[in-house]
Amino acid sequence: MMRVSRLIGPALAVALLATGVTPAFAQRTGADVLKEAEMAARARKDADALRDEAEKTAVKPVTAMAPVTPENVWVLELSDGKRVRVLLRPDIAPSHVERIKSLTRQGFYNGLAFHRVIDGFMAQGGDPKGDGTGGSELPDLKQEFNWLPHMRGTVSMARAESEDSANSQFFIMLMPRLQLDNKYTVFGRVIDGMAGVDAIAKGEPPATPTKIVRAWIEGDQQAAAPAPGGHPAG
Repeated sequence: MMRVSRLIGPALAVALLATGVTPAFAQRTGADVLKEAEMAARARKDADALRDEAEKTAVKPVTAMAPVTPENVWVLELSDGKRVRVLLRPDIAPSHVERIKSLTRQGFYNGLAFHRVIDGFMAQGGDPKGDGTGGSELPDLKQEFNWLPHMRGTVSMARAESEDSANSQFFIMLMPRLQLDNKYTVFGRVIDGMAGVDAIAKGEPPATPTKIVRAWIEGDQQAAAPAPGGHPAG
């Protein structure tokens, strides 16, 4: 069966964009106010549930931000000259982070295009076929859905219909879309170069797609740099 690793269908994409964009001149109705109140109440309920679960299991909740260490910084050098740094979260999604590191060290992402980029939504890449149906030769990953939200700058794994079908494709959020939470595995967040992400060519596919010229793990680059005296570091 042909692998189709698209984030969401066009109809849902339009719906999401429609719900997230409100013209400045639009007036809020009573229904809008009621909907916002319901969403706020649901958010409070979810937060209370997380706190209750943490108390029951004696597990300390994971913070939204982790220390920035070179071994967990993924760097993407783009064809438009921009550079993007992503903080990986092995504490949240260990298998997905390991997959990103493994493919990066193989040079898998070098030369691949961002093949599906929706303005105001997300930029998707990591497909060697360039049409949303490809992946690596490694087996698909079991989902590691977590509580980190799909905010602007969030980096998450694309998948097919099955929850356990993520492989190599990923997407970077251009704007928040919390409807995706707990449906896709978040494994990192942009910590530098978001302007470069915003500049990625738009389209499905773009007429002239932005490509990843080279991807690397920052710690690997530092370890390979020559130490004083001309000897390799470490």
